[in-house]
Amino acid sequence: MKYLSGIVLLSLSSGIFGACKQQQKERIKQPNILFVINDDQTYIHTSFAGSRFVHTPGFDRVAANGVYFTNCYAGSPGSAPSRSALVTGRHHWQNKQAGQHASSWMKEFVPVVDLLKANGYHTGFTGKGVDPFRYARNERDSLWRKENAAGHVYNKHRYTKSSLSDPRTAKGIGLVDYFSNFRDFMQQRKPEQPFYFWYGSTEPHRAYEKGSWKRNGKELAQVEVPGFFPDTEEIRGDMLDYTVEIEWADSHLYKVLNYLDSIGELDNTIIIVTADNGMPFPRAKANCFEYGVHVPLAISYPKEFPSKRQIEDPVGFVDIAPTILELAGVKSDGMLPISGRSIVNILRSQKEGIVDETRKYVFMGRERHSSSRWENLGYPQRAIRSREYLFIWNMKPERWPAGAPQAINNKTGQVYPMYGIDEKGIHHPEQAFTDVDDAPSKSFLIENYKDPAIRPYFDLAYNKRSEFELYNVSNDPFCLHNLVGNANYISVEKELKIALLNELERSGDPRIIGPDKEIFETYIRYSPVRLFPEPDWKR
Repeated sequence: MKYLSGIVLLSLSSGIFGACKQQQKERIKQPNILFVINDDQTYIHTSFAGSRFVHTPGFDRVAANGVYFTNCYAGSPGSAPSRSALVTGRHHWQNKQAGQHASSWMKEFVPVVDLLKANGYHTGFTGKGVDPFRYARNERDSLWRKENAAGHVYNKHRYTKSSLSDPRTAKGIGLVDYFSNFRDFMQQRKPEQPFYFWYGSTEPHRAYEKGSWKRNGKELAQVEVPGFFPDTEEIRGDMLDYTVEIEWADSHLYKVLNYLDSIGELDNTIIIVTADNGMPFPRAKANCFEYGVHVPLAISYPKEFPSKRQIEDPVGFVDIAPTILELAGVKSDGMLPISGRSIVNILRSQKEGIVDETRKYVFMGRERHSSSRWENLGYPQRAIRSREYLFIWNMKPERWPAGAPQAINNKTGQVYPMYGIDEKGIHHPEQAFTDVDDAPSKSFLIENYKDPAIRPYFDLAYNKRSEFELYNVSNDPFCLHNLVGNANYISVEKELKIALLNELERSGDPRIIGPDKEIFETYIRYSPVRLFPEPDWKR
């Protein structure tokens, strides 16, 4: 009997050992995941997309060796809510404070990195993580998350401003050495351990060094000026400074790709490259127009994804988290219900163009971006994009979309002049329309608003808007011609309104179903708050 027991025990231990070995083999087979996200870059501004004034060999390499998506839409035209949608798979309006700009990140909103880490992945990030949010400061913040929702930070390696060997191509570029931090991260992982790494560049977020394009081999004639801007040297120069920063971020991606290749990990690494929202210019960032929410997306994994394909299906940021989980073989247990749908079926398909006919729409929105209105109010928008049309619902059309035209000096209580223009005709960016980043383009439109040739562009960027907007993006990528009320588009308008409302109801948007439809205005902002005069509609 003892002999038989020994055989049984030996068989059991052999079985357990065999199962462990099998699990180890399966774990080794798990793909690495490199997630790359630039800060404020519109979809068209890669050389792969055909832009003539930006050179992005890193992005192009991923797109050429993988799957390029022509219709990827950020969850929001602002970084914090957009990144929130990315890592939770939920619309930002579902994530309470953790879906709002510069508020707190609550523990209940579990990001995808936690599940990957719990399932054996080596995780971390460099640069900008899931931000700007306030994470737990001490034990009193018991409901807040402690660690960045992108994972453990690797930002040790930095450039030194005073160093003669500083390789940065413009003064506005951040000090973090992304590539060196990634290499540090890789050197700390265990042998054969799969990794998930978030490379979040802070470029091309402003501020820029004005005129940096002049020493970076660029020419004003190369620029393709969007139709919502006047074609001037000031605008062209500002856009070239923007592309200098895109190229810097891309140069680190290129180094990362070469490094992965050199250590034999490139073929087993899924690479996802995108941006959190559109370019930091008037009528782009912080707006649900094309140039505010349409972002680049390329994904490569040649061993499993048929390459050299361009996909036209509309995909959104809420689709990224379920995609990552499926590719890693990890269930979403522990996360709140995900609103997005995995795009793995598209990635593994042999098809181009429209692959999944059931993907008809993507959804975006925004609340408060910066502190730009009386009582720190936001500019709530919800938007839906079909394959051809963009429909925007401006929920509070009485408010200024780019921020109030006058602010108050926080120290003296003095009301700044209208549009922030002083007696010499100089615009001061922090005094008006502060949902638009400080930029030469911003100031140019404001300082010249009385010029009949410039006034239409000023109005497009800063004036109040209709409650509803509809654009045929195929014919009008700059969103210049609002088709709401046009008899030829009544059926399209109705279809998109119904589809948008259905999604907002399905996803429990407080703006629609309550009980407190103004709850977003109550969330604390932890970044500086400006003062503004009481608006006319409030009196």
